[in-house]
Amino acid sequence: MKSPALEGESEAGGRAGAGPAGAGPVEEGPMADDPTTPHGQHCAAPGRSARRDAPPHRRCRRRAPGHIPSTASTRRGERVNENGQPADGKKPPREAGGGIVMGRPFGVPVHVAPSWFAVAALITWIFGGRLEQVLPELGASRYLVSFFFAVAFYASVLVHELAHTVAALRFGLPVRRIQLQFFGGVSEIEKESGSPGREFVLAFVGPLLSLVLAGLFQLGAQAVRPGTVPGVLLAGLMISNLIVAVFNLLPGLPLDGGRMLRAVVWKLSGNPMTGTAAAAWAGRLLALAVLFGLPLLSYSGDPDAGPGRITDIVLAVVLAAVIWSGAGNALRTARLRERLPALQARALTRRAVPVSADTPLSEALRRADEAGARALVVVDGHGEPTALVRESAIAGTPPHRRPWVSAGGLAQDLTAGMRICAELGGEELLEALRATPATEYLVVEPTGEIYGVLSAADVERAFVDAMTGSP
Repeated sequence: MKSPALEGESEAGGRAGAGPAGAGPVEEGPMADDPTTPHGQHCAAPGRSARRDAPPHRRCRRRAPGHIPSTASTRRGERVNENGQPADGKKPPREAGGGIVMGRPFGVPVHVAPSWFAVAALITWIFGGRLEQVLPELGASRYLVSFFFAVAFYASVLVHELAHTVAALRFGLPVRRIQLQFFGGVSEIEKESGSPGREFVLAFVGPLLSLVLAGLFQLGAQAVRPGTVPGVLLAGLMISNLIVAVFNLLPGLPLDGGRMLRAVVWKLSGNPMTGTAAAAWAGRLLALAVLFGLPLLSYSGDPDAGPGRITDIVLAVVLAAVIWSGAGNALRTARLRERLPALQARALTRRAVPVSADTPLSEALRRADEAGARALVVVDGHGEPTALVRESAIAGTPPHRRPWVSAGGLAQDLTAGMRICAELGGEELLEALRATPATEYLVVEPTGEIYGVLSAADVERAFVDAMTGSP
């Protein structure tokens, strides 16, 4: 139910030795790691410059449309097998903020976030208090029973998320992961559904399965004797799944009901952005309703109910914050997707001049200044690019030292993935940069000629501008 996003914009550039001059230097920064989009084009063979006499398909190739790599396959060119596991048999690196991987149903990793343990402890404490009233004979063992209830409840949440995952996979949409966290779970689908009908189905199957689970637990509760541990557990799971289903059907993003509303408005208007805007604002109104309505609904007027009322207020504030934030994120992501195609490598590339490795930095900068360029590419005796002079290294070299420092001494060797096709744009450009994190990239024409240097900082700035709507 979540899909991450990226955006940007920058100065126009040109090929080596020609084209308009760029603006002054900018701050550098790495691209955010968010492998949610398809792989792009890659020019030339890894580690080599594209040869002008090479066949076109060798110089600039594109993967099949719609191909989405697994998370592991987007990290520094890792190879994975059909199950999403590294082909060399090594364990995949632990994803930052992903939590503990509990399994891979249908090939999708299930992460348990650290916040889950805090919520499980809270559920154990609250349900244990309820058991003390219903089954006082349990004594201290009631907390063991209530912890089992917390685990079973989150297992139900996992089933809810698996419904989204299975539906997405049936539609050919890749799922990055399922994460169990504070207040439930999230299925991170890496691609847009493509149609309002699919969007509606993807959203509806989760609450539907929660309703089915509630019915099954109710049947189970009727089959056992009331007032027993199984009876109390089954009744609690029935109620909790019913609450999950009803809550997720509320019409506002980021809830499933909000996605269903988005699908309906999308169908009526013919514009997915219109549907997202309507569902996001409905989500914000829903957040305000939860913030003020939940404490009012639970207010009993009993002066002894102070602690419980404080708990209700805190719960309302947290729920409202989660809904409000999720609605805003959905709106920004949709705005980004709408503007992302304008992100083009050719427009963001800085003009560059070729220099030999032994060229003094002061001389290299003089040539760049004369040509109106903002980047330096180190070439060998045959004119083939071998390295990029790092902007941060230039800035860190005092002017009086520049005549005695060679350009090659401040350069970063070109590696596989640091050559970007000038024709790349949008999601394909971002995916190519995420696959090989670096501060600068060599941009080449499909024919193999040097076009210029692309700074990750420029792309980041353009990405942020696209997300925030800055001109």
